[in-house]
Amino acid sequence: MNFESRTFQFGEVRKRYYFCIKSILIIMADTSDIKKGLTIAFKDGFYQVVEFLHVKPGKGAAFVRTKLRNLETGRVIENTFPSGAKIDIVRIERRPYQFLYKEENGYVFMHKETYEQVTLEEKIIEAFDLMKEGQDVEIVFHAETETPLFAELPSHVILEVTYTEPGVKGDTASSTAMKDATLETGATIKVPLFINIGDKIKVDTREYAYAERV
Repeated sequence: MNFESRTFQFGEVRKRYYFCIKSILIIMADTSDIKKGLTIAFKDGFYQVVEFLHVKPGKGAAFVRTKLRNLETGRVIENTFPSGAKIDIVRIERRPYQFLYKEENGYVFMHKETYEQVTLEEKIIEAFDLMKEGQDVEIVFHAETETPLFAELPSHVILEVTYTEPGVKGDTASSTAMKDATLETGATIKVPLFINIGDKIKVDTREYAYAERV
């Protein structure tokens, strides 16, 4: 999941594409530096700390229990580090972008301040199927090499239901039963029975879950 960038000029629009490379700069640290959201180089890729717990058992050495999310695949793994073990921190920067459109090479985003455009592969965009044109996102870059690590949507987005089975008389907001609903982006999630075509709903992008009708 390492990249190099190449910039192409299309009229007055600069577009940057990202391609794989072999090396990337890292910072040496240890388990005392572990915190939620920290990005580290681990095993075969880059991982973000989802959860962590420092454990000091009555007997034996202390350790840190973690859950790590692979930034390329999204897969979450569990790993235990001995207390004081060295870790490799990846310095990152979050930058504001807006999703413009999808093309053959990937998804095109525009920086909200500089207007520079970048194209990212689908695999490094979190919850890409909950993203519609005009959606604000944050793209996380490696601070030294200017390479994108992943694009992240807000925790919740508002989307319209384009298809779902009609609600049945008697279905209420208190009902716990759920049904499938197709959203304007093409994604399918579970929604309460009272939700109908044309309704706008708030969706939790972290859980791919219905939050509320708006």
